[in-house]
Amino acid sequence: MNIQTLKNLIVLSEKLNFTRASEELNIVQPALSRQIKQLEEQIGATLFKRDKRNVQLTAAGDHFVKESKKLIAQAERMITQTAHIHNGDVGEIRIGFTHSIMQTILPDILKSINYQIPGIKTILREMNNRDQYMALQQNELDIGFATNPIVPFSLNSKVLHVDNFVVLLPEKHPVDIDNYTDFSIFSKDEFIFPSVSDGPNYVHLLESICIEAGFNPKVVHETDSASTSFRLVEAGLGISIEPISSLHGHEFPIKSIELHNIKQKAQLTMIWNPEREPEYPVLFELLKNWKIK
Repeated sequence: MNIQTLKNLIVLSEKLNFTRASEELNIVQPALSRQIKQLEEQIGATLFKRDKRNVQLTAAGDHFVKESKKLIAQAERMITQTAHIHNGDVGEIRIGFTHSIMQTILPDILKSINYQIPGIKTILREMNNRDQYMALQQNELDIGFATNPIVPFSLNSKVLHVDNFVVLLPEKHPVDIDNYTDFSIFSKDEFIFPSVSDGPNYVHLLESICIEAGFNPKVVHETDSASTSFRLVEAGLGISIEPISSLHGHEFPIKSIELHNIKQKAQLTMIWNPEREPEYPVLFELLKNWKIK
């Protein structure tokens, strides 16, 4: 088994036709058929169902193709990074982040990285907590920045900043900072929450704010986009709870009340796969010691 064979396998899985796959790969069809047969014999599994008219992936083949794509991406990254090191280049890092991270600590972190490691290229992806866990475990990300994550055992983490939450209200909402007493005042309101599937720990934390105030929140809209949540609040379609940092740089016509007197806080957290540390020792040392200014 080699990388080229895996690439040929992927093309065949997309074309599901030996003739068309051979033409794209610029090899003769018997050679491609022989490669696939040898690969199946080597791993001890049938990857494709074949008859005179059709070619279909088996369940084992579907799994093998997905894993092959990951392996090829990792191999290509390894080759690229090795070339960077040989040429004295710094290389690139892939960073995932949630909205509130970008509104607070991430710009300063990126400035620190660029100052300490000039020339490094950063690839930024806004992602929810769940997608960050998966991408980090599959080496599709180098570092993640999430809000109140449940960190898998295979990953490391460090809380970099703690934020108060705010409740966001339409401009015409009867409650404002002058008549606000405690959170139970919102027991009759409808709420806009993130989806549980994308960040269960974070959503449960928001729910606990309501439950400790004596009511279960009535959630009428779910969105994982802070900007969308702001728009829904502005339109009078519900109220929302966000880290106060999410408001930085936004000028939506909505009201906000900072929730000073609750125990729940937004923990802005760095997460990473420890297997990546040897590749970027200076970077990880910088981030582990980073403190908000």
